[in-house]
Amino acid sequence: MAYASRQGRAKISATNPQAAGICDRCGFVYQHNTLQWQYDWRGAELQNVRILVCGTCKDTPQEQLRAIVVPSDPVPIQQPRTQDFAQAETNYSTISAPTVYDPVTGIPIPSTTTLVTQDGQNMTTQPIGIPNDIDQNAVMPLQNETKYRVRLTPLSVSAIGTDQISVTFASPHGLSTNNQISVEGLSNKNACGAYSITVTTATAFTYQSNVVIPAGSLLTSSTLMLTANIGLPYNYDQIPQTGI
Repeated sequence: MAYASRQGRAKISATNPQAAGICDRCGFVYQHNTLQWQYDWRGAELQNVRILVCGTCKDTPQEQLRAIVVPSDPVPIQQPRTQDFAQAETNYSTISAPTVYDPVTGIPIPSTTTLVTQDGQNMTTQPIGIPNDIDQNAVMPLQNETKYRVRLTPLSVSAIGTDQISVTFASPHGLSTNNQISVEGLSNKNACGAYSITVTTATAFTYQSNVVIPAGSLLTSSTLMLTANIGLPYNYDQIPQTGI
């Protein structure tokens, strides 16, 4: 086959000449009719990105730019029987009495009665756990967009001769009631551990230990107090303080 000319990578036929064109990516000259439109994913469909490229420069559409099409939810079944996790995970407090047997059948009759609070809620058993068993180094530093393991610098940490520990600061601490702290390095180890706090003022809060702490200052040079986010038992707002 004879060529009238050869320009770049375009072969111009003497009998059927075709226009030449430049690849928008590499810049080499090709016959224009061999250049192809580049497509790429935009959402859930391919879209022409309006550049003409040679066969070497043409890319496979990038799947990471493709929208994920979530399938529809399955059709719910009729009469489902799902696990009652709330009831299965909750232990209620009861009072007990000697077993009573039905006089006719001889079958034992349950002799426990669930204790109920004044607002009509069943009382749950108190989880047992020593609060200072929680490792301060295991406090997660970030959950979603909330930062934890933020160091607090108390002005004073003192006991008042009860199970209440008072903490004061020189500036607002920014915490709310039932926020959690992890504290180590106090002069009385029974006041160390993980606790839910009760805010009293913008610069003070208290927390409750599980034993009576003699009155006096507890702050030392090695005290380390951090914000924390520790998982709680079901239906609990505060870290339980029992078990020592």
